[in-house]
Amino acid sequence: MAKPVMVSRSLAIALMQVRSSPSLEDLEKQVTDVLTSSPATRLIVFPELHLTNPGDGFAEGGPRFGELEPIDGARSAKLRDIARSNGIWLIPGSVAEADGGAIYNTMPVYSPDGELVASYRKIFPWRPYEPSRAGNTIASFDMPGVGKIGLTICYDAWFPEIHRQLAWDGCDVIVNVVLTPTIDREQELVLARANAIVNQVFIASVNAATPSGVGQSLIVDPEGRVRSHAVGAEPCVVTDVLRLSTVDEVRAHGTAGLNRVWNQFEVPDAGDPIELPIYGGRITPATWKSAAISAGSVAEDPA
Repeated sequence: MAKPVMVSRSLAIALMQVRSSPSLEDLEKQVTDVLTSSPATRLIVFPELHLTNPGDGFAEGGPRFGELEPIDGARSAKLRDIARSNGIWLIPGSVAEADGGAIYNTMPVYSPDGELVASYRKIFPWRPYEPSRAGNTIASFDMPGVGKIGLTICYDAWFPEIHRQLAWDGCDVIVNVVLTPTIDREQELVLARANAIVNQVFIASVNAATPSGVGQSLIVDPEGRVRSHAVGAEPCVVTDVLRLSTVDEVRAHGTAGLNRVWNQFEVPDAGDPIELPIYGGRITPATWKSAAISAGSVAEDPA
């Protein structure tokens, strides 16, 4: 039987490890500077609360939210223009979203056409310090011809359920925007690798630079290898070109050629459903694989 042919999919990405700043003019200049040095960049990502935190990290133990706006306010209009005029996919970190009387820590995504294609409200605010209301919807977006990108914000990385769902939904990359000025960034780096390994996806985690955060932004491949990273807290740009077909290869052949976690229940007698009382649900062997995986997206490059 002939093997299916898989088209190689590449994503040039830039993680902006910079100090938080409410200035849209600064953000636009940083975007144009990156495109000057790396003109092939397609996705540019800033840290959590980049435009709404004053730049000094946390105040009295929690993040400062700064100016509040609806997700489609004046700030969003300018971000649309920046994405459109530069022909890029833009994640400006997360913003403080006002919706009625509620405040959400929300991560918007803008397309090269200047459209707001996704917005994700942080599901796990850092309690008790973060006053925003928790979101309740896991979110991702499609980059046509490239792949599917999942969205998480900072403390979400500590909860594996979000990453499993995003991987099940067919995401190739999970972007985690972070504002961490605390000592637990060391643990976040471990979690980035662990989430990549157990879900066989790329993880891109961007933290703010000093003094807003402690930096150490990084990109991890689907086998848990650190591809690119910032070794410290100083401002820098972490760039990489991700070969997203690697996700398909790892899922088809296994991590280190061994572990094919998404095929755990492929044997004829896969067993009974596994009850998960913590969620009031279950793992059912017949529905374990995602639609994208079951449809045969895993294949080999023609080479």
